[in-house]
Amino acid sequence: MSDIIHLLPDSVANQIAAGEVIQRPASVIKELVENSIDAGATYIQVVIKDAGRTLIQIIDNGKGMSETDARMAFERHATSKIKSADDLFSLHTMGFRGEALASICAIAQVELRTRREEDELGTFIEMAGSKVEQQKPISCSKGTIFSVKNLFFNIPARRKFLKSNATELNHILTEFNRIAIIYPDIAFSLTHNDEEIYQLPESTLKQRIINILGKGLSNHLLNIYTETSLLTISGFVGKPESARKQMHNQYFFVNGRYMRHPYFHKAVMKAFDNMLAPETSPNYFICFNIDPANIDVNIHPTKTEIKFENEQAIWSILLSAVKESLGKFSVVPDIDFDTDGSMDIPILNSATKIHAPQVDFNPDYNPFKQEYASPSTGGNYNKREQFDWEKLYEGFENEKTPEPIQAEITLDSHISDAADTKHEETASLHQPGVEYFQFKGKYILTSVKSGLMFIDQHRAHMRILFEQYLQFITQRKGLSQQILFPELIDLSAEDSLIMEELKEDLAFVGFDIDKFGKNTYRVNGVPANMDGMSCLPVLEEMISAQKESTLSGKNIIQERIALTVSKAAAIPYGKVLSAQEISNMVDSLFSCKNHNYAPDGKPIINILSEEEIEHRL
Repeated sequence: MSDIIHLLPDSVANQIAAGEVIQRPASVIKELVENSIDAGATYIQVVIKDAGRTLIQIIDNGKGMSETDARMAFERHATSKIKSADDLFSLHTMGFRGEALASICAIAQVELRTRREEDELGTFIEMAGSKVEQQKPISCSKGTIFSVKNLFFNIPARRKFLKSNATELNHILTEFNRIAIIYPDIAFSLTHNDEEIYQLPESTLKQRIINILGKGLSNHLLNIYTETSLLTISGFVGKPESARKQMHNQYFFVNGRYMRHPYFHKAVMKAFDNMLAPETSPNYFICFNIDPANIDVNIHPTKTEIKFENEQAIWSILLSAVKESLGKFSVVPDIDFDTDGSMDIPILNSATKIHAPQVDFNPDYNPFKQEYASPSTGGNYNKREQFDWEKLYEGFENEKTPEPIQAEITLDSHISDAADTKHEETASLHQPGVEYFQFKGKYILTSVKSGLMFIDQHRAHMRILFEQYLQFITQRKGLSQQILFPELIDLSAEDSLIMEELKEDLAFVGFDIDKFGKNTYRVNGVPANMDGMSCLPVLEEMISAQKESTLSGKNIIQERIALTVSKAAAIPYGKVLSAQEISNMVDSLFSCKNHNYAPDGKPIINILSEEEIEHRL
C-alpha cells in the first residue's frame, strides 16, 4: 500500500492561507496600505474599480525595493521584520508575517512597479496565481505601485460569495478609515470608479477624524490624555449628547494598529454611566501607546485581536482617563463657585456698625377678611370683591350628557391573518353602531361579539402608514411637505454612499433631498405625516439600519425605509384623538392587508373575552 501523506504545492498552500488573510477586497487594501506605511510613505493613493473586483491599485512614495527584494517579497513567509522568535515581542511595524503578498498573488493577477531613490531604474513584476509571468527593469518614480486585478479569478467559488458592490465598498471604507484615522501625518486619497471619495491632507488627529467622519463631530470631541508607567492613553471621546444608537464611530488603536476589545469598551461605557440616553453608545477614538513586549498581536490572521499582559490595570486606567476628561470639560454636572459678579460681597470694615435687618409686618393680617390695613400706610390695603361661585354652575345641570360615539366599520371579508387564530374573526366581529372610546390616550376599546377588543393606537397608525408608504414607493409617488427652513445633514463618506443608494426611494416616500456639498445634504421636504418633526434622527437611523443589515435587495430596502418613517411619524402614546380621528383610524386599520400586527411584528389587537371579564368580576 502506497503512502498517502504528501506536501501541498506552494500554490495550493498559498490559496489556503489566502482564505484566512484575504477574505474580500477590503483585506487586500488593508495589507497593501500597511506595507506602504511600513515603507515610510508620506502619501498613499488608493484607486479601486467595481468595489475592488476589477482593480485595486495602491500608489505610495515610500522607499521602494531593490530588484531582489521585489522578487523575494512574493515568497511565503518572506519578511524584513522578523529574524528570531524574540522579534515577535518587539514589533513596531504593521506587517511582519510575510503572508499578505503571497496570499494576494495566489488568488489574483498582480503587477508591481517599484524603485528606490538611489536606483536609476525600477523593477516590474507581473504574477498570476503564484506564477511569475514577467520581470524586467522599467523607468518609474520613487516608491511602489501595486495593481491587483481580477480578485479570485482562479477561485470562482470565493468570487461568487462576494456581496454587492455597495456592501464591498462599505467594507473597504471601514478598513481605510481604521488606517487613515490613526496616521494623520500621512496624506491619503481614495478613488472609486474615477470618483474621488477622500482627499485627506496631513493634519492633526482631531482634524483627520472630522475630515473622515463629518463636521458634525467637530464640537463634540473631548481630549483625553493620561501617562503612566504602564502605558500612555490619548485621543478623544465624544460628548454624551453626540451618542447614537449605532456603534460605528468607536475606535481603539494600539501602537498605531486598530484593534477590537470588548473588555476595554465596557470601561468606556462605565465612565459614561447614567449620562447616556437608553440604547445609545458614545463615540471614542482612543490610542494606546504601550511597550510591545506587554502585548501579543500574533493571535489572529487579521491582527485585530490583541492580548494584553495587564488588562485589569489598563481597564482601571482607561476608566479614570475617560472620567477625568468628562469632568475636566464640565460634561459631568457639578457646582460652579466661579461666578462672575453675580454676588457682591462687601469687604468687612470694623468701623462700620452692623444693624440687624428689620422686618415690617402686620400681626393682625388675615387673608380671609374682605379688607385689611397696610402696616406702612394704615389705610385700606386691599379690598376683596364678593364673587358668587354658584354662577359658574348655572346651566350645567341642564346640559345633556354626550352620547357615546357611534361608528360603522366596514371591512372586506378577505382580510384576516391566518398566523394568529385568536384574531381570525376580528374582521367580522364589528357591526354597525358599536360603541368605542379611547382609554389613557393609548388604547381604543371596542365592543365585539366575543368580548372587549383593545386596539393599540400607536401600532395601528404605524401599520397604516407602513402600507401607505410602501404603496407610494410602488407607485413612485409620495406626498411631500416643504419645510420653511431646510435642514442640513453632514455625513461621512461611508454614510454618503448609503444616502445615494436610498435617495430615490426616500423621494417616493416624501423626502425632498438634494446634495449640498461633497458629503452634505439638504432636506427641503419631508413626508406629510412628519410635518413639524426633525427629520435628521430618522435619516440617521435609516442609514444606520442599512449599514448594519446583512440583507440586501430592493424590496428589503424599501420595507426598511417604510418601517423607519412609519415608526417616526406614527402618533405617540398619550395623544388624545377626536371622534372623527378614532373613526378614521379604525376604518383605515381594518382596510390594511394585515391589521393584527404592526410592521415590526408586535400585536395591534387583543380581545378580552366575555368569559375572562366574568371571571374577574
